Amino acid sequence: MASRWVVSHTPQAFKQLLNRLAAGMYGPAASTALADLPYDARGILSGIYQNGYSTGYLLAAVFYRALVPTTSHGWRSLFWFAAVPPLLLIVFRLAMPETNHFQAIKAEREARVNERQDGNELVPPTNKMSIVAFAKEAGKAVKDNWVLLIYMVVLMTGFNSCSHGSQDFFPTFLKNQVQLDATNVTVISIVGQLGSITGGTILGFVSTFSGRRLIMLIACVMGGALVPAYILPRSTSLVVSAFFEQVFVGGVWGPIPIYLMELSPVALRTTVIGLTYQLGNLASSASATIQAIIGEQFPLSPGPTGEKRFDYGKVIAIFMAAVWGYVFIFLLLGPEMSQEERDKEAEAVRSLERKRQERKINVRSEKQAVEEHTVDTIEEV
Repeated sequence: MASRWVVSHTPQAFKQLLNRLAAGMYGPAASTALADLPYDARGILSGIYQNGYSTGYLLAAVFYRALVPTTSHGWRSLFWFAAVPPLLLIVFRLAMPETNHFQAIKAEREARVNERQDGNELVPPTNKMSIVAFAKEAGKAVKDNWVLLIYMVVLMTGFNSCSHGSQDFFPTFLKNQVQLDATNVTVISIVGQLGSITGGTILGFVSTFSGRRLIMLIACVMGGALVPAYILPRSTSLVVSAFFEQVFVGGVWGPIPIYLMELSPVALRTTVIGLTYQLGNLASSASATIQAIIGEQFPLSPGPTGEKRFDYGKVIAIFMAAVWGYVFIFLLLGPEMSQEERDKEAEAVRSLERKRQERKINVRSEKQAVEEHTVDTIEEV
């Protein structure tokens, strides 16, 4: 809402502040969405969770077309409209309890920080003691897994570059090079995001029994093979190739939330998921600049109004070929949970589910006992 008063060069600073606040939600949201799920459901729900990005992009494209050209306030109208969903999200999250996984980890940590004083008195853990215990666990986790954490950041740099490289300049390519009008550009962008949603859901599901890395490697191969079809047509037939290219862009992303969760140390799971994703996003933020620099090497004749044009189709092809290869190599060299670790994780999830069911039964029994006692008391009176 504060964007209403942005009237100078402060938009960049304001945008950076907005990005920082939004970025902090990814890690906690991933853990909240996936931590308590039955193991066999994690793949498909990982894809659905990650599809929030594509769905947001799709909605932004629709509302950009609906609000920006048709209102006197332009881009500010879009920002004002975008301020409403976070309010709904706040209400939704406030109504949700903490996950069983979080409560179990917290209980274990509090049990470890119980200390006896004078050999007799049991001191309940305080917030300070819990924070100290978490800091010790976090320090040990970083020390034991620093190579893995670096790998995850490097990998996420490639994944974020994949999204930026295939999407940032594609509308410009459609408008300036293919000469499509704003409506067709919007339609193709929307269909592409529908492809991403489809791919993320399907490949996320398949990753549960085929393996996370294998399905992502296949997505890299297929996405790379479709790059020529993504930029060579010069008509609205691009809607088809955009759909299928984004199927594999979204598909390679589908297993990522659960893949990062499975690789992360338990003590730092929420922090690591968000931090590695956002550091990768930060490193990939140069994608648009790199593509613009490459584009300057391939100038085209000026447009109808004399504006400069560049061969962004060729730029997208070069950049995406490099990115698909980069992601493929690091996935091929990277780790994955062993079957033994998968079985152990699955058993841990089932154990949490049993505890949750037992807790519900206990709560129901206690409630029933209270009601019976109340009825007996009333009858006696």
